[in-house]
Amino acid sequence: MIYADYNGTYPLKKSVQDYLKNRFEGPFANPNAIHSLGQNINSALEKCRMICAQSLGAEPEQVIFTSGSSESISQILHSIEPSHNEILSSKVEHAVVSKAIEGNKFSNKLLEFKNFKALIPDTHDFDLVCLMMANNESGIIFDLDEIKSWAQKNNTPFFSDTTQAIGKVPFNFKESQLDYAVVSAHKLGSLTGTGILLAKNPEKLKPLIYGGGQEKGLRGGTQNYIGIECLSLILSELENSIESYKKVSLFKKEFEESLKDKIPGLVVFGDQCERLPNTTLFAIPGIHGQAIQIELESKDIFVTTSSACSDNYPTAPDSLIALGYKEELARGSVRISVNESFSEQDYMKIHAAIINSYQTLNRIQVQ
Repeated sequence: MIYADYNGTYPLKKSVQDYLKNRFEGPFANPNAIHSLGQNINSALEKCRMICAQSLGAEPEQVIFTSGSSESISQILHSIEPSHNEILSSKVEHAVVSKAIEGNKFSNKLLEFKNFKALIPDTHDFDLVCLMMANNESGIIFDLDEIKSWAQKNNTPFFSDTTQAIGKVPFNFKESQLDYAVVSAHKLGSLTGTGILLAKNPEKLKPLIYGGGQEKGLRGGTQNYIGIECLSLILSELENSIESYKKVSLFKKEFEESLKDKIPGLVVFGDQCERLPNTTLFAIPGIHGQAIQIELESKDIFVTTSSACSDNYPTAPDSLIALGYKEELARGSVRISVNESFSEQDYMKIHAAIINSYQTLNRIQVQ
């Protein structure tokens, strides 16, 4: 089997599996309890916070533990004090951003793109700017510098969805000059249901979940301390992972070039700009992406399409339309996303399977 949907979720890394085998023997306690067992768990939790902060280039007090990026993003939008009642975001964002904007009753002004670069808006009356660092579908890494400088000049807080970027490319929260960023553990090979909200000024946050004052009153509920321990373990390994992804990026480039050479008209979305080292989003004109996915799965290769479907009617991803791709082409997109251990041989197996699938599906269409 070849699993190539790591942008969807990263199966538990071996280091986490090994840690859990021993960790499930105990100790267990509520980290907020005043007895010694609870205080020991709490001390370990705070040590994890320091490890996470150091790995992400943040201060410990800027690290708020959550259940993942969806919760973190929802809390960021929940915390914005309305002044202009409008958020500046984009169609390349994950759906949680638009849903959170709508749920908090803000108007949503959408950035436009030219040559994959966000265009500076004419007005500046916004309560928050949202532009993701790297797109989960295409892997495109967006240049945040110009729009970030514009936001700083206009005293507008800046949030970048860093869910897909962290762990694959270098990231330092302080150096990024972002006001908010997010981490989701299951995108890194750790347990689902754990994440981090990074806030430059945590005092500006409002709790989304109320409880017993955990996370300095910013996130109620007993902390998922085992999940947090595993996340800190993964984040402590970040440098090694990022270094390994550099080699994967070279394999990916050869893989994509060969596919374009052997399949007429094949398009790799965003291949003319910087992308995540592990992500390939492609389409073959005239062949539906789900047909390719089904063919690959029959060969025990697991990829995904980026299209959303309603009643089996495929729709093109908004992110690709926003970047100027035609709807018909975007509707047929297939995503391959791998981990830092992916080998050249793994890519060759997928390459052969795609060629074979193309030949089979093309024959069917001709008949």
